[in-house]
Amino acid sequence: MESVLLGLAVLACPVGMGLMMWFMAKGMRSGSKPDAKAATSVEEFQAEHRRLGDEIERLERESPPPSVAETRR
Repeated sequence: MESVLLGLAVLACPVGMGLMMWFMAKGMRSGSKPDAKAATSVEEFQAEHRRLGDEIERLERESPPPSVAETRR
């Protein structure tokens, strides 16, 4: 009886790992369908980049640069 329990304990890790790999692979295959929302064009990325650049410039103009004492904290 003790050897059976020891054998089950030894096999628990590799069997569990194999099951996790199988479930993850199954999820990857079913989730590989192209999503209409995820499909974005280069133009959309460029527009977002310009918008974020403008926002960064605006924030930098509105806030004063940090003093030396503030940067050493």
